Amino acid sequence: MDNNRRVVVTGIGPICCNGIGKEVYWKSLIEGKSNIDRITLFDPTPFPSKVAGEVKNFNPSDFMDRKEAKRMDRFTQFAVAATRLALEDASLTITDEISDRVGVLVGSGIGGLTTLEQQYNIMIKKGPDKVSPFFIPMLIANMASGFISIIYKARGPNYTIVTACATGAHCIGESYSIIKRGLADIMIAGGSDAAITPMSVSGFGNMKALTRSEDPKKACRPFDKERDGFIIAEGAGILILETLEGAKARNATIYGEIIGFGMNGDGYHMTAPDPEGSGAQKAIKLALKDANIKPEDVDYINAHGTSTPYNDRIETHAIKHVFGDYAHKLSISSNKSMIGHTLGAAGALEFSSTLLTLQENIIPPTINYEVPDPDCDLDYVPNKARYTNVNIAVSNSFGFGGTNAVLIAKKYNG
Repeated sequence: MDNNRRVVVTGIGPICCNGIGKEVYWKSLIEGKSNIDRITLFDPTPFPSKVAGEVKNFNPSDFMDRKEAKRMDRFTQFAVAATRLALEDASLTITDEISDRVGVLVGSGIGGLTTLEQQYNIMIKKGPDKVSPFFIPMLIANMASGFISIIYKARGPNYTIVTACATGAHCIGESYSIIKRGLADIMIAGGSDAAITPMSVSGFGNMKALTRSEDPKKACRPFDKERDGFIIAEGAGILILETLEGAKARNATIYGEIIGFGMNGDGYHMTAPDPEGSGAQKAIKLALKDANIKPEDVDYINAHGTSTPYNDRIETHAIKHVFGDYAHKLSISSNKSMIGHTLGAAGALEFSSTLLTLQENIIPPTINYEVPDPDCDLDYVPNKARYTNVNIAVSNSFGFGGTNAVLIAKKYNG
């Protein structure tokens, strides 16, 4: 079995509060714009955290059969729609001739929480016989991958990873490994979440994980001294991965080549990161080893950068430990400053941005960076995009349970 096949990304399908589709998503990022706003999906008045990154103007019937959409939770609708965007972006049609070699690995950090809350309320108010027969398939996390496979006739490997906020990155990294090992030629990979619900905001809020700021445009401020928690957001990020040979054969646009993937666990705490960032350090080192590159070869890091006091400080510490003095020469930024934290979709949306940075040589900024923090003293590309040549980039994703995933991509020069 060939373990050395080169893997590239040929399609990008993002959906988040900053827009639907690659063009609007990328334009908002490089312009430093945010659509984080007051919650409208329910009345946030009694909740300590009242802001979120909601996807606006999303009509499922623009992307799928209306009847079929009614049998999907919102997170699955996002995933199916983002897949269509990614396939169109890749100019890829899945025919019967290739369907057995096209796999799907799309995860969700939380799954159908919207459906769970809705159906629970129906049961309490109207009785168990009123619960929808579609409740269970709408709830379970692997239904995003399942519907994508059914709708687009992808009959290769099909499964789901659930690793909290590292989900999207793990799905991409494992898809990269599947193609390298020859188990598929094309993978539809990424993550999706739609967890802006009363229970979710209550739970994250009572953990003291969410911001208490009521200023939507200033609430998310990664690495800034006045950060006080993350902004819950929703959306999906789907990428089309395929062999370099296959991409070249069909003359596809290549956004970049995936060259490294590292993953591990902190083995420390169910929600808090290791205080020394030792797990993050090791994951970055594993990815560098897989890519067969030195720390000094990296030009840019797309940080996990959640805007929580602990994460940003510990991620900074981990970067400094791995890269040494060179860490101060690296450009680092957090997309979450503009799109919020999309949970299971975050790693995929952020890796999409990382690939566009490689292609366009533009690094999106970390907005709302105003008050320097002595514990976060690196170059976070504050407030304005940076135009500079980027050849190799790292994308970090870390999740509850102490799970870590790091992806490395390289500019493709033909």
